[in-house]
Amino acid sequence: MGPKWDELADGVFRRRYVSLDLNIGLIAGDGGLVVIDTRASHLQAAELRADIAELSRQPVRWVINTHWHWDHTFGNALFADVPIHAHTRAYARLLADGENAKRDALAWVGEGHAGEIEEVEITLPDVIFDERLSLDLGDRTVTMHHLGRGHTDNDVVITISDAPVVFAGDLLEESAPPYFGDGYPLSWPGTVARLIDLGERTAVPGHGGVMDPAAVRGQYDELLAVAASCALAAATGEFDGGGGPYPEDTMRTAWERAQLELAEE
Repeated sequence: MGPKWDELADGVFRRRYVSLDLNIGLIAGDGGLVVIDTRASHLQAAELRADIAELSRQPVRWVINTHWHWDHTFGNALFADVPIHAHTRAYARLLADGENAKRDALAWVGEGHAGEIEEVEITLPDVIFDERLSLDLGDRTVTMHHLGRGHTDNDVVITISDAPVVFAGDLLEESAPPYFGDGYPLSWPGTVARLIDLGERTAVPGHGGVMDPAAVRGQYDELLAVAASCALAAATGEFDGGGGPYPEDTMRTAWERAQLELAEE
């Protein structure tokens, strides 16, 4: 049996796709549907639209990109008929680096799916914000929060006024270690702490299984350990790749990114 929509609260759904183990969010209100992320290609976005139509007869009225990465935004062209919301820096990164991201995506998916990536039309969000933006769905409010740097410098988390659910994008990762290649490992724990401060909620990570509050706190502790390992390396000049909670290659990437983060200060 393939993936299905899981209803996490009244009118709040997520679908976990096999491809990239990616989570897509869907929020229903009197005014229509909010879609959270658009998948990794036009073909995947078309499948998503069909899956939405099977679940609800309501129209899609809004789209939110949780951050700029290709696996979350390369389906935007199939949703260009509605406003696409994202952080200001997500817009800037897609504008500057979208074509480079296509090359990264091609390397990831391999030759068998090359045509699927090559046809992608980089489609920019058209409603951008810096810290917070809310959507009025009529019977409920959906709020986008930028809580700080973490997986990228443009991560957005989404809350619903009447549901104990948070869509966390790749600030949280359940099925693999967090990806630090575009990240800010020294800042990341503080950003997740602010997510926790939003209240006890079921969290939908960018990839993998839904996380309860205990699992979110567990990942926060892991991110704290990564930051501490990087801070120790900065103080001593010696990096211990085996001294953290994640595999050595992940820890080494975190240390490389931490050095860039320190250089910005």
